[in-house]
Amino acid sequence: MSGTPRRIVVVGNGIAGLTAADTLREAGFDGELTVVGDEGRPAYSRPALSKALLLDGDDTASHELPPTGHGATELLGVRAAGLDPERRLVTLDDGTNLPYDRLVLATGSRARRLSDLPEELTLRGLDDALALRGRLAAEPSVVVVGGGPLGMEIASGCLAAGCRVTLVSQGVPMVLQLGAYLAGVFRTAALDRGLTVVETAAAHLERGAGGIRVALDEGPVLEAELTITAAGDVPNTEWLAGTGLVAKGAVPVDSRGLARPDVAAAGDLAVLPTAHGPRRIPLWSSAIEQAKVAARALVRGDEAPPLRLQPYFWTEQFGLSLKAVGHFPVAGEPEYLDGGPGGGPALMRWSRRDGSGDVAALDYRIPIPRLRRTARATT
Repeated sequence: MSGTPRRIVVVGNGIAGLTAADTLREAGFDGELTVVGDEGRPAYSRPALSKALLLDGDDTASHELPPTGHGATELLGVRAAGLDPERRLVTLDDGTNLPYDRLVLATGSRARRLSDLPEELTLRGLDDALALRGRLAAEPSVVVVGGGPLGMEIASGCLAAGCRVTLVSQGVPMVLQLGAYLAGVFRTAALDRGLTVVETAAAHLERGAGGIRVALDEGPVLEAELTITAAGDVPNTEWLAGTGLVAKGAVPVDSRGLARPDVAAAGDLAVLPTAHGPRRIPLWSSAIEQAKVAARALVRGDEAPPLRLQPYFWTEQFGLSLKAVGHFPVAGEPEYLDGGPGGGPALMRWSRRDGSGDVAALDYRIPIPRLRRTARATT
């Protein structure tokens, strides 16, 4: 690849696409920049959707991001339908062809659904969050399927809205993301706030007489007025079929975020080389760091520094606030650098044999109503 790019197209207007567009300008690209987004609105904060926005019925701004400064032509409300990497053309679903010299893939991911039933609710976009918040006003009974951070945050928000909530989880909630110690802290806090936790080997959704219901592998069936699933995500890579850029549903990239010399990928659809092997890291902070590195690589090539990612994760739920830096989950109990177990702010560290470590800051001071009600279960 040679020559100075004059046209760059960024496909995706989430935080990865937004960051890539801003970074391209910061890196000196002053040519024609086009950003394509399938939502007809500016980029917004997805982490806020299951936290402040869901919890506070008066909140209308926690998801908003500062106005963009990249000066790109924004094509919003349209979707990329295909890519010809040899001719360097992106085809949109309205038939438009966008030529490019360099391309950023940042189409993110969507919620993984457990059924095709329309009553199954998921929380991925702003419209999902606003619709769910509206339905919680009636304080319905709720079953949340999925024991990861998103499922737990949704369950916490539903409890705070006055709902009876049951969470269905494969094993202890968040143990796969955090490890046994921190997962136990959150499980205890959730139970204390009134959450009913059902740990099961597997669950599936089915049509019941009164609507949707959750059938557990062990036999019982859970019913509630709302069923919300949080079962992971699926990268949006179907539009890249036939390009040779996709492997196992995602886009592998090098240490600078490049899938090929003229194509970068960042965010939830990218598979990164890490010390622990190739992996997808679908975190807000990861998308930002990936996009910065990939955008600089498109402009500067090998002169751009490689990605040196230190994963950062945070969650607020059940009166707890956690900020964690490092490669989680972690094993064993931590060393407390400040504070201690049981209340108030605390700083914990899990040390590794090579002298490195993973750190988590935990605070118990978020006020959330204490509710002790359970969803209806039948067998």
